[in-house]
Amino acid sequence: MHLLGLHHVSILTGNAEKNFQFYTKVLGMRLVKKTVNQDNTQSYHLFYGDAKGNPGTEITFFDIPSLGRTYPGVRSISSTSLRVKNTDSLRYWMDRLDDFNINHEGMVKRANRDTLAFQDYDGTNVILVADNGEEGVAAGVPWDKTDIPVEHAIIGLGPVMLTVTSAAPTIQVLTEIMGFRHVGSYPSLAGEFPDVEVLATGEGGAGAEVHIESRPDLPRERPGRGSIHHVAFRIPNEEEFKYWVKRIKESGLINSGEVERYYFKALYFREPNHILFELSTDTPGFAADEPLETLGESLALPPFLETKREEIEARLRPLDFEF
Repeated sequence: MHLLGLHHVSILTGNAEKNFQFYTKVLGMRLVKKTVNQDNTQSYHLFYGDAKGNPGTEITFFDIPSLGRTYPGVRSISSTSLRVKNTDSLRYWMDRLDDFNINHEGMVKRANRDTLAFQDYDGTNVILVADNGEEGVAAGVPWDKTDIPVEHAIIGLGPVMLTVTSAAPTIQVLTEIMGFRHVGSYPSLAGEFPDVEVLATGEGGAGAEVHIESRPDLPRERPGRGSIHHVAFRIPNEEEFKYWVKRIKESGLINSGEVERYYFKALYFREPNHILFELSTDTPGFAADEPLETLGESLALPPFLETKREEIEARLRPLDFEF
């Protein structure tokens, strides 16, 4: 059994309103679920994805207005990426980011792909990655209810970058326990440091990769606004999820055991460099409690929180989103 690829990436934001504005109005993604952090129901949890909220396309945010700044360093997921169709799309995005006065790098090769890096309002490092017809995990369905031409729309998650003191312990967990394979490397963009190692799972490609950079010169990250909290990997169904729960427990890694999130089942654990991994099922998905046509338009609560809706809503500040 193999993990299929990336499921979602979860990030900390200090301002849900600006976050919504950026990811829907600037990047043109769809808000596919507006719910709460199930571990702290006073905080919103926002999910953005493709037109259908498919696994592998979702970037999510915990809204914590009191957050301070992030101090970058090791033991971190230092960047996430989003897929677009081709290099022409990156040119379109360079112009669009300029129109919104968003600073960005020039086009750069990462793992032999054309990429474009920038930061969102919270300082999250985001990289657009051009597919250019590459084989691998299929892209998502473009959201066509924005001013962005469909041919240039964001179509899924691309590789995450893990920044660690030493890559070897993380690589060992990814390959020996999680079934990833080493598929290559490329020079560090930070200077005279070891090459960035590229590992892939499932069908491979941008939607199934983890990149690992060794930075022994850096201190440990102090997370805050824009810090990437965890990365989740895809399991197709609950039957295979049981296999992975057993496998992670037998590995000796300290883990959460099965966690019911309603939209998916989840298992959390930290690898040796202290980065939080999650394994999540593709099923049942975000249409389990809302029509596909109106995903994300109202506050959704899983059944085990629905009985507390009045109490939860009373403790949440109102969010006035314009769709």
